Amino acid sequence: MSGKEKTNGSLAMAPRVITIPAASQENTRKLRVAAYARVSSNSEDQKHSFAAQNAYYSKLITGNPDWELADIYADQGITGTSIDKRDDFLRMMEDCRKGRIDRILVKSSSRFARNTKESLEAVRELAALGVSVYFEEQNIDTAQATGETLTAVFSALAQKESEAISERMRHSYQMRMQRGTFSTHCAPYGYRLVKNQLEVIEEEAVIIRQIFDRYLSGISMEDIAKEITALGIPTKQNIPFWQVRSIQYILRNEKYVGDSLLGKTYTTLTLPHRKIENKGEGVQYFIEGSHPPIVSRTVFDKAQQLLSRKSAVIPPRAAAPDALL
Repeated sequence: MSGKEKTNGSLAMAPRVITIPAASQENTRKLRVAAYARVSSNSEDQKHSFAAQNAYYSKLITGNPDWELADIYADQGITGTSIDKRDDFLRMMEDCRKGRIDRILVKSSSRFARNTKESLEAVRELAALGVSVYFEEQNIDTAQATGETLTAVFSALAQKESEAISERMRHSYQMRMQRGTFSTHCAPYGYRLVKNQLEVIEEEAVIIRQIFDRYLSGISMEDIAKEITALGIPTKQNIPFWQVRSIQYILRNEKYVGDSLLGKTYTTLTLPHRKIENKGEGVQYFIEGSHPPIVSRTVFDKAQQLLSRKSAVIPPRAAAPDALL
């Protein structure tokens, strides 16, 4: 048989295989593990829970010889229905993109994200980056084949929980409005909040009275805005110039006569929750004499009559512009 025939078919020489041993355990890099914790309110009980979560994960990660603590990320007093406002969550995601984290520990899927869409988007991006997430309460590890499917299930449940919590809060707000005990979360220009009550700031109250007096004397809102700007007086948000919209809002705001209209805005039921001006879609509550006035009722009523005659752009129930909140 020729040499050529010996190299054909089943008689061909088998390829040489060289085995390369795995690196020794001593040379293997430790897993860079981070933890994410969140509590949904600023109450004292939740603050203790927040501190406990931080301490727990620090001890857990540093106690594992195969792990290296990457960081502890924590958001406090922030709603769970949207990722956008969770600063440390976003910082954690950015660190993952920079290759600083291999694994993330989370107490529960509801602590990671309560919106199914956002939860899965984050898990998928992390998987593409080579970062796994472990949810302790549900024993879900996204590194496993079924992890993403289970995450979808638990995130859906968490989203329902969040929606239920939002509904309970909405009902609580409405009941307090009905009783007249609901306190505003922000004070308009001329007021400050003291123990959830509006208190007059006299230096700013002078400007409010000047706005009403100038308007009733025939000065246009545009000229009033220019006058206050020229005086170097900033808005509530320390903006150096005043706009016509700000003047309109002040002239229309029942707060300055000592009354409160509750329910000027409402929050949508669907995710993501959005705050929208209430133009009759929801119930409103008017409370007369809820706090000290800055202008008299006579002055305020005259201003409303003049505004009506001039067909003001902003209606009485308009939400406050950012410059005044």
